[in-house]
Amino acid sequence: MAEKLEAKFGLPEQVMFCRRCVMSNQRPASSVEFRHTPTQRHRTLRFDQEGICDACRFAERKEQIDWEQREKELLRLLDRFRRQDGAYDCLVPGSAGKDSCYAAHILKYKYGMHPLTVTWPPLLYTEIGWKNFRNWLEVGGFDNVTFKPNGRVQRLLTRLSIENLFHPFQTFILGQKNVPPKLALKYEIPLIFYGENEAEYGNPVADNETSLRDKSFYAMDNLSDVRLAGVPIRDLMDKHHLSLNDLAAYLPPNYKELERSKIEVQYLGYYLKWTPQEAYYYAVEHTGFEANPERTEGTYSKYNSLDDRMDGLHYYTTFIKFGIGRATYDASQEIRNRHLTQDEGIALVKRFDGEFPKKYFNEVMEYIGMKPERFMELCDQFRSPHLWKKENGGWKLRHQVS
Repeated sequence: MAEKLEAKFGLPEQVMFCRRCVMSNQRPASSVEFRHTPTQRHRTLRFDQEGICDACRFAERKEQIDWEQREKELLRLLDRFRRQDGAYDCLVPGSAGKDSCYAAHILKYKYGMHPLTVTWPPLLYTEIGWKNFRNWLEVGGFDNVTFKPNGRVQRLLTRLSIENLFHPFQTFILGQKNVPPKLALKYEIPLIFYGENEAEYGNPVADNETSLRDKSFYAMDNLSDVRLAGVPIRDLMDKHHLSLNDLAAYLPPNYKELERSKIEVQYLGYYLKWTPQEAYYYAVEHTGFEANPERTEGTYSKYNSLDDRMDGLHYYTTFIKFGIGRATYDASQEIRNRHLTQDEGIALVKRFDGEFPKKYFNEVMEYIGMKPERFMELCDQFRSPHLWKKENGGWKLRHQVS
C-alpha cells in the first residue's frame, strides 16, 4: 500500500491538471488577506467531471456573453456617477501595469469619466516599472495619489509574511486592496474600478456573476480578527513594538463606514471583455507602456508583473508551496485566450517554471533584512510532501503537466 503523503495548506491530496490549460488543482483561490494565518486551509481551483478547471469554463462562458449589452450596462452605471463640477467621479487603483493603464485611460478618454488614480507602490520598483509609472501619468494623462507606507514597518511585515506564510507579496496586496476604499472615503469618491475579476483565473465561476467586489475582501468588522503577516495585531504591537498607527495603512476600512458611504467597488472586466494581451497593446499605444527588454525570470513573457523587484520571488514561492510557477500562470491564461495551444503551454512550463529569480534576489533579501540562507531554509519548510520528493540530493516535483 502506497504511503499517504501530507498535503499542507489544505491542498487536494490528489494532483490533477486541467485537460485544456496547464493549471493544476493545487492553485489557491483568492483569500481575505487580512485573515491569512499560518494554519489556513486554502480553497483551490475546482475541476468539473470532465477534468476542466473553472477558469477554462469561465473563458468558455465569456464567448457567450452579449458584450454590447454589458457595455450598455456600463454606460448606465457611469451616467449615474459622472460629475461635471470638476470633482473626481471614480477611482482607479494601480501601479501602472498594463491593466490599470487600460482601465484608467478608457474610462477617462472613451467614457468621459474623471478618474483619480491611486497607487500603493511596489516594495522596490524595477527600472521598467518606474518608467511605466511615469509614462502612465505623463503620457496617459492622469492625476495620481501615491500612498508610500512607512518603509521600516513594510520591511518588517514583508519579512514576517515570508517567515510565517511564505508570502512575500502580502504587504503589496494588502495595500492594493485596502488603501483605495479608504481614500475613496476621504475624497468622497463613490465609485472604484478594478480590472478583471479573480474568477477569470480560478476563483469560483459564480463569483463573476456580479460586477461588484465582495466587501469581505476589503472591509473589517472587528480589529481582533485581523492578521497581518499571519500575526494578530496585538502581538505585532507587543512583540514587535509597533503602534496601531504604524499598522493603519495595512488595515481595511470599517465595514459599517463603507456601508454608510454607499461606495461601489466594481470590476470593469464585468462590462468589457478583458484580454490581457489586448490590454497590453492598448497601454502601449495610449500610455507609453513598455514591455521588459528581456524575458522575465520564471516565464517566457515580457509584459506581466514588471514593476516590483519582488515579483519573481513571489512566483517562486507559489512554485514551492503549490507546485505552480510563473510560466504556468502565464501559459494557462494565454491558452484560454487562444494565443497558445496546450502543447505549446506544456513545453513552456517545462522549460521555465521554477526558475530561481536570481536577478534581484540578494537585493531584496538585504532590503528586508533576511539572510539568503534563511530564505532557502524556508523553501524546504514550506514544501508539501505530496508535491515534492528528494532525488539525487535535490528536490523534484512528484507531478508535472504532460
